[in-house]
Amino acid sequence: MTDPEGRIRVAIVDDHRMLLGALTEWIRSAQDIDMVAAVASWPELLTNSAFPVDVVLLDLDLKDNIPISLKISTLKTMAVKVVLMSTYSEPNVVREALAAGALGYLVKSEDASMIIEALRAASIGESFVSAELDLALNAGEVGGSPKLSAQERRVMALYGGGEPVKAVAFQLSISEETAKSYLKRIREKYRVAGFDVGTKVALRKRAIEDGILIESDLPRAL
Repeated sequence: MTDPEGRIRVAIVDDHRMLLGALTEWIRSAQDIDMVAAVASWPELLTNSAFPVDVVLLDLDLKDNIPISLKISTLKTMAVKVVLMSTYSEPNVVREALAAGALGYLVKSEDASMIIEALRAASIGESFVSAELDLALNAGEVGGSPKLSAQERRVMALYGGGEPVKAVAFQLSISEETAKSYLKRIREKYRVAGFDVGTKVALRKRAIEDGILIESDLPRAL
């Protein structure tokens, strides 16, 4: 399904047409993503000439009485990855959606850069959950290290290893603002877990303790 140039083919399903238009414009700004379909209902997706695609950004709150688990399983049979978006963040709903096979779950207030990162992560089989939702899912787990996505671990390793934000962004092929957003997410997750990684030194120490960084890999100056 992915085109010969390696671009990610994406479709959006959302019955709020104003948001649908805004999401379409945001996603089209990504150089590695092709927005091939933007529809307002589940039947429109399945009958769209561009379908199947690589990733579907699917509104959880469509008022069609079709179980979200059925939608996810239908897409999975076609090898289509699913990122869900919703206006609310009930932990049980998130857990059920992820258990059903969704690779991402975002609140609609998420930064546009994070929506794009979620689509990229899903395209290669990686999970991506909004920081707000991740915190809700792991509430009460204070004292244990937070769960970081693969991309968050990469950012933490590079930044904790001494790279400036600009270099982290360059090495991961993301924007500097996106790299900063990842660092903000990482710090917030650790804060909720009971760890202060507000400084680069504290973040580096935590990365070593959690096995994200190996101390021997650090520059001697550090």
